[in-house]
Amino acid sequence: MVVVAVVGGTGNVGKTLVDALKASEKHEVIVFGRKIPEGGSAALVFVVDYNDVEQLTKTLEEKNVHTVISTIMMMDPTAAKAEANLVAAAAKSSPTKRFVASNWGAASPEEESLRIPHNNFREQTLEALRKTDLEWTQFHNALFLDYYGLPHIESYITPLVFAVDIANKTAAIPGATGNEIISFTYTKDLAKFVVAALGLPKWDEAFHCYSDNATWNEVIQIAEETTGSKFNVAFDSVEKLQRSEVTELPSHKYLYEYIPKPIVGALLSRFGLWTVTGLMHVSKEGSLNERFPEVKTTTVREVLGAWKGK
Repeated sequence: MVVVAVVGGTGNVGKTLVDALKASEKHEVIVFGRKIPEGGSAALVFVVDYNDVEQLTKTLEEKNVHTVISTIMMMDPTAAKAEANLVAAAAKSSPTKRFVASNWGAASPEEESLRIPHNNFREQTLEALRKTDLEWTQFHNALFLDYYGLPHIESYITPLVFAVDIANKTAAIPGATGNEIISFTYTKDLAKFVVAALGLPKWDEAFHCYSDNATWNEVIQIAEETTGSKFNVAFDSVEKLQRSEVTELPSHKYLYEYIPKPIVGALLSRFGLWTVTGLMHVSKEGSLNERFPEVKTTTVREVLGAWKGK
């Protein structure tokens, strides 16, 4: 048993990881955050200043932290700097040996035309880690399955409507066929794989996992069966996606309240290209699914089943 610090462990992926670590009882888990959450936390929360490497180092040493798991939202330079400071602090902290970079979701594409800004921010962390003696990794889980069950499933993740808008029985499928295989991962399953991977004697520089595989056509078929409604389906061509354009779905208007419309289009169009080019598909070979067959995962049908009668 070691002490695991989940950075940003009071929201989204972080809170899910904390719950899983507490349930496993394999390690002692604490949380690092900018402030104490109003709603409380399943683990002790320690307030840290991500701009102060010395304070971060002192906290890691005082709490005897062996493993740091970062769940910082790596969307801007401020977040990138915070994680870089965490790496520097972990490298200086004598009890700290392992570091999980915040690179949840799909692996960063190599082709420049497929990349989005947060790919660069995340890779800055990896470059910093390569210069340390820390053992480190990142988890790639393709597309979060939670998006297709919200708000009717248990999840802390922020809603994002991509390709299939179940609430409004509409879809805008990336590409021309909808037959590309996509890997979907429920955050609760991801957390199980993270807990399992903490017990491995040696880490790879990247771990891959998923809950289930399906095509967009299969997702729509299941959604239609579950809701009892026929979906209005459009297809966004590769050319359209390359122009950073997507067909607007009814639920997108709620995203514009906190993400400008052009950025939503740019982000979702890249996600679309990732599904078309296979970047959203996780191979079973070499995955954590293969290493830990005892981890039972959630199917697409089970999550979409939450929409029955709705």
